[in-house]
Amino acid sequence: MGEMSGFQLGVIGALFLSVASSVSIVICNKALMSNLGFPFATTLTSWHLMVTFCTLHVAQRFNAFESKSIDMKTVMLFGILNGVSIGLLNLSLGFNSIGFYQMTKLAIIPFTVLLETLFLKKQFSQKIKFSLFLLLVGVAIASITDLQLNFVGTILSLLAIVTTCVGQILTNTIQKRHNVSSTQLLYQSAPFQAAVLFVSGPVVDQCLTNKNVFAHKYSPIVLAFIILSCIISVSVNFSTFLVIGKTSPVTYQVLGHLKTCLVLAFGYTLLHDPFTTRNIIGILIAILGMGFYSYFCTHENKKKQLGDLSAVSQIKDKETAPLLAGYEDKETLEGKKATKDSLV
Repeated sequence: MGEMSGFQLGVIGALFLSVASSVSIVICNKALMSNLGFPFATTLTSWHLMVTFCTLHVAQRFNAFESKSIDMKTVMLFGILNGVSIGLLNLSLGFNSIGFYQMTKLAIIPFTVLLETLFLKKQFSQKIKFSLFLLLVGVAIASITDLQLNFVGTILSLLAIVTTCVGQILTNTIQKRHNVSSTQLLYQSAPFQAAVLFVSGPVVDQCLTNKNVFAHKYSPIVLAFIILSCIISVSVNFSTFLVIGKTSPVTYQVLGHLKTCLVLAFGYTLLHDPFTTRNIIGILIAILGMGFYSYFCTHENKKKQLGDLSAVSQIKDKETAPLLAGYEDKETLEGKKATKDSLV
């Protein structure tokens, strides 16, 4: 029981860290890109990953965690896939309207459910599906304002959905199959993710902004916000792997849409972004969907745990029953033998 409560506290801590760090970095990056004119999102992400790896390397040197080797081919392919998915998401945002980009992010949940059902044989109850549907409807109402389709943007969005879903499923699967922690997996894969984005980032950003990241004039305040963004990113990257490892890719996506609602609310409160009745209704529906999802997941997990405990107790009963029966038979035989001897 103590281990279970400790695990639940770990999950709550991971969820809180993920939400707090993600909302913080969105606000920081929005100020950096919108107010300070630094539009190079993909290159900035490569710097995030390099700083994350350096931080984890220092922590490992001080024995904050134990480095565990994973098959190099697996880690390399996993790191490259995650790096490519980030680049594709940024390209999708550049080639599509904001509304279509939000639709792309919403499509990640049903596609993840489909992949896990088909390939991992995972079952999702009707209640869970309903709560996810309610969540997606709410986020769609709150965040989607326009839908403009184009062929290149649609292809990029589809590729972004596939690579993101597969990457997040692998994040969970690798941790469980190789028995590694989120920190160990992030430490092993971050250099490959950073390398992919460090090479492709300036090209992607040039394509999207028609500006050269190396020719940009870096003022002290821009440098300060870049450093702050990189520091926060360590927590973002760590908590992402932690949440997916402790829960599931679908739960992480649900958490991501909670962040979207919070960012909309913070944008209105702190940055005075426009906020309408439609935004409020959408956020309330999304929060209702998240509440249902959390309740149904908790309820089903408790049922599963009780089922597992009863199964274990039945196995123990089966294992002990023959021994007791044998012992009773032995006592009966000895009693009969004693009676026979006394008669003789």
